[in-house]
Amino acid sequence: MAEIRARAAASAAPRGAARERAREERGLWHRPALLHLISDLLMLFAAIGFGWALVTWFVSRPLFPLREVILLSPAAEVTEAQLEYVARTAVRGNFFTVDLEEVRSAFEKLPWVRRAEVRRRWPDGIELRLVEHEAVAHWTASESGEARLVNREGEVFTASSTEPMPALAGPQGTSARLLARYHELSNLLQPMNLRLVGVALSAREAWQLTMENGLVILLGRESDQAVLDRRLKRFVTAWPELEHHIGTMVAVADLRYPGGFALTPVGGAAPAGKGKQ
Repeated sequence: MAEIRARAAASAAPRGAARERAREERGLWHRPALLHLISDLLMLFAAIGFGWALVTWFVSRPLFPLREVILLSPAAEVTEAQLEYVARTAVRGNFFTVDLEEVRSAFEKLPWVRRAEVRRRWPDGIELRLVEHEAVAHWTASESGEARLVNREGEVFTASSTEPMPALAGPQGTSARLLARYHELSNLLQPMNLRLVGVALSAREAWQLTMENGLVILLGRESDQAVLDRRLKRFVTAWPELEHHIGTMVAVADLRYPGGFALTPVGGAAPAGKGKQ
């Protein structure tokens, strides 16, 4: 019995050694094809990294300096001095390293610039195209009283202008609404032969109009715009006769009455008369 166990152990020993050798041969260092692949990948990554570092070093050398900024669109409000200042302070680096987004943002901070577009022009320039604000009205924010301008799109922007334009005033974010309403009201007031020069909207949604002769029209507040338009049309229709009979300039026309309106003469504390529908 002992002899049988000894033979079994002797036969098992070579088999265990063979399995151990097989496991070693299946290890990483005994697989030359895999080692070659890993080596090739490492060399590829090293070459890519070296190439990137070389390109970065090359383009950062003072070999491609930027020499000019070419303005492709005529500037009506932006001055040459403003453009030169931004070009000197915002354009940094060479032809390849200049940050075009930073340059674009710097030009768009100029008071009259609504949008700027920049791109490289080989070999040493930057092309600049500006879209300027076209101011159509003065703007006063009712919360802060800050004076700004409104462009044709109803956007508020910071700039100064001495051009005669309508004056709009209202809560923040209502500039586009007031500009559209200004055009609608101007059409309704045309029969008076007086130009509408101001539209104000209070925080409580009350409308006030100012005409070129100083007449102030109080429309009041209504959720239905059609109601306000009817009141204004009624007043415009009656205005020629009222002006003829009163024989004096009217300071305030209060249209907040359902069936008529009240007039206050210049220098008067009480209404000069009340028209009825």
